[in-house]
Amino acid sequence: MLNLAVRPYREHAYQALRQAGMPALLARLFAARGIAAPAEMKSRLAELLPVGDLKNAEAAGARLADAIARQEKLLVVADYDADGATACAVAMAGLSALGARVDYLVPNRFEYGYGLSPEIVRIAAERAPDLLITVDNGIAAHAGIEEARRLGLEVLVTDHHLPAETLPDALIVNPNQPGCSFASKHLAGVGVMFYVLMALRAELRKRGAFAAQPEPNLADLLDLVALGTVADVVRLDANNRLLVAQGLARIRQGKARPGIQALFQVAGRPLARAGSEDLGFTIGPRLNAAGRLSDMGLGIECLLAPDRNHALPLAGELDQLNRERRGIEAEMQDQALALLDGIQVADGASIVLFDPSWHQGVVGLLASRLKERHHRPTLIFADAGDGLLRGSGRAIPGLHLRDALDLVDRRLPGVILKYGGHAAAAGLTLRREHLEAFTSAFETVAQESLSAADLIRVIETDGELTPAEFTLENAEALRNTVWGQGFPAPAFQGEFSVQSQRLVGEKHLKLRLAGKGLAADAMLFFHDTPLPERIQAVYRLEVNEWNGVRSLQLNVAHWAGV
Repeated sequence: MLNLAVRPYREHAYQALRQAGMPALLARLFAARGIAAPAEMKSRLAELLPVGDLKNAEAAGARLADAIARQEKLLVVADYDADGATACAVAMAGLSALGARVDYLVPNRFEYGYGLSPEIVRIAAERAPDLLITVDNGIAAHAGIEEARRLGLEVLVTDHHLPAETLPDALIVNPNQPGCSFASKHLAGVGVMFYVLMALRAELRKRGAFAAQPEPNLADLLDLVALGTVADVVRLDANNRLLVAQGLARIRQGKARPGIQALFQVAGRPLARAGSEDLGFTIGPRLNAAGRLSDMGLGIECLLAPDRNHALPLAGELDQLNRERRGIEAEMQDQALALLDGIQVADGASIVLFDPSWHQGVVGLLASRLKERHHRPTLIFADAGDGLLRGSGRAIPGLHLRDALDLVDRRLPGVILKYGGHAAAAGLTLRREHLEAFTSAFETVAQESLSAADLIRVIETDGELTPAEFTLENAEALRNTVWGQGFPAPAFQGEFSVQSQRLVGEKHLKLRLAGKGLAADAMLFFHDTPLPERIQAVYRLEVNEWNGVRSLQLNVAHWAGV
């Protein structure tokens, strides 16, 4: 049987939402996710947290307004993931619309690694910019910013990552820096850049810049903000949900940028029914594939494409790269599982694996897959050349991954050459000869941090659905709601008889399930062997559309025989 736990909810919160007119199922789901009052379900842009609360945003707006007035050359230094790419596209499109001279530079992760390194600063200096603007990076770039100062370059940092004990010497906009009262500490890098643009527009408005010309509508950038926010798996607090909901609304209305429309097209996803899962699991991976296997410049150019004719070929290249990424990942996963055959996972509190043939660009994805499969904090390393290993890790609840690496670093000084990240994910570099010592030290920290209960996977659900709740209308309402990290998509549980099952697409099961007054078609993806006659299932309520007909469907996420 599956180890299940039903999310609790507070009755008074549920009743408050019901009294505000919210349907019963949604009220129960929202109350279980910490929503206590209708006011917390913000939906209008005017309800965004104020720009003035974000430390240094207004100062950044003033500095950028000065740069525009003086026609200074601005250079955006981006990161190579979807958040960095969308933040770069937001900066490029927004600054250009507001009158700036701006270009961008995105480091190749395999040559230069992450962030504003001294090497990247020297490359940037060749373009003779007046101001460097980091997006989704820079909060830990002490050496890079020192090099910029040595070369006479000014730096504006926009980032959202956790800072170290000291901050670099630059103007910094980051909700997680000391002294920042901004209530949403989970703003993604793209969200930080969007707020800087709002501050810049407000400053230009004060200076009378729009007296003789129309004021740019920054809402045009919200499709990019939504994509980067969801793809970076930041917590979807009220402010982030509002940003994502507004961006998705624009996508559904056909107002998305040509690049995003093209990515939906190559993925075979309809714009009119775009949801947060499309951004996180369909569009985001295609954008990330450029940074993982090639150069994120391709992804940024797709996002900035001026029209469909320019965007479609670029989206096609991203789609092909994503197919290659999936092939590499599948091969690496098979190899990793073969390695695990000789390891008693149940005896350990962590998984650390390395293979010299593995690709640096997909170690994070492999770590995520193995963490999900074995419910252990997992670190996967690839060969980075010159005797170095570059690793990526994913954690389970109960272990803060960045803090765990910090503890290993203090216990074994010099073994970890560099590291960074947050509670759930982190990256690091070490020398190959230190892998064994690191593995042992990390296992010790994991054993100290995690209890026996922490190492047992518990699947959270939203309980059972009643026959009255088992409707296409509810499935559509769930699809149109923003779900994601910290605000998980609903999953329900139940026992069913398997009335029929057949293989479709060579690797998926098409099912007909019935139980407790409920009956529906269902899909079990990536499973090609028959199920027993009765199962316990965890499933999601979905809308299936086929030949113009919409019907209720269950997507089975977990199952066990009864």
